[in-house]
Amino acid sequence: MNDASTNLSDHLPAQPPPGREPTKLLIVDDLAENLRALNAVIRADNRAVYQAGSGEEALALLLEHDFALAILDVQMPGMDGFELAELMRGTDRTRHIPIVFVSAAGKELNYAFKGYEAGAVDFLYKPLDPDAVRSKVNVFVDLHCQRMEIRRRVEEQQGTMNELRTTQEELRYALRMRDEFMSMVAHELRTPLNTLFLEAQMRKMQLDRGNMEAFGRDALEKMVARDDRQIQSMIRLIDDMLDVSRIRSGVLSIRPARTELQAMLRRLTSDLARQAQDAGAAFVLMAPAEVHGWWDEFRIEQVIVNLLTNALRYGGGKPVQIRLEATDTEARIDVIDSGPGIDDMLQARIFMPYERGTGNGVPSGLGLGLYISRQLAEAHQGALTVTSKPGEGAVFTLVLPRGQAAAPAAAAD
Repeated sequence: MNDASTNLSDHLPAQPPPGREPTKLLIVDDLAENLRALNAVIRADNRAVYQAGSGEEALALLLEHDFALAILDVQMPGMDGFELAELMRGTDRTRHIPIVFVSAAGKELNYAFKGYEAGAVDFLYKPLDPDAVRSKVNVFVDLHCQRMEIRRRVEEQQGTMNELRTTQEELRYALRMRDEFMSMVAHELRTPLNTLFLEAQMRKMQLDRGNMEAFGRDALEKMVARDDRQIQSMIRLIDDMLDVSRIRSGVLSIRPARTELQAMLRRLTSDLARQAQDAGAAFVLMAPAEVHGWWDEFRIEQVIVNLLTNALRYGGGKPVQIRLEATDTEARIDVIDSGPGIDDMLQARIFMPYERGTGNGVPSGLGLGLYISRQLAEAHQGALTVTSKPGEGAVFTLVLPRGQAAAPAAAAD
């Protein structure tokens, strides 16, 4: 096998089946022996492994071929792996290519964190585990083959050039939405992670100085409270993403049990009172009587917390009203804010995934809360709707059938 420096398209794939192009993989390393070793690990039938001995050679190949995966060595003379990844992410043709970084440097250099910031999907340390590398590559090859198969079928179904152009635009939109979603996830996770990292650095500094007075009871309580807030923020983000996955796969779990809404609302408004105070607002609860029903208490709490936090975020610092009413057959909760309101066009979109409002002009969160909340309401055979006009605030209404618990609750009242 020739070295990468002498042949940019050096690969040894098996002959692909007639009419099927091989899946192309790119490996970049300034050492020829590393390229040979990695090629031996990931080569397989119907694959073409392209090798480059520098970032410049890799760019030439990227402009010529469509790769399913790029494995980049971090430490190379001239253009290193991070610089090459930045150029790839800045070009439409290559920004969708998954990147895996490889480094022989120690973990203490924190290259992995920098790699993920550069858009990597994975970071591997040398010496490489052949089985682990082969498994990861197989996953990305399978995903690429699935995308290619979908694209091929779509193109075969197009009867005219206009239809083909429309489909291509939809594919580009899907890729852009994926990139934007990953960017949002990275942003939302980075904030609590950075806070935790700085806290850890500050504590290490105090320990190094032998300043144990910095860890008195009051100080420790504050540290734990700050850590808890950041950890809970990350847990909520991850839970939201998991819920979306469960919803889309049809495995969202609902476990109804006898539940009472008046006490739930009192508890949740009390728990969020500090958050309301920080927003310059307050909760006004109008729940004159107990309302029992047959619901999944955890999931209904999840919906109400989403509605309350949204009302605080977009309510302009004004009081948020919560109204609980019930009939023999259903319960109704209205969350009423006095914010800028929602125009008709946005009302049609806010319950879609990844749609975010612009509270104080700054988008916040992943835009999953209202989407998940509506799905949870519908899983209870209920509904979540919004009524609003620009300048007149918004009313989010959760309606839930009372189910099996309605009759016993009426008797208890």
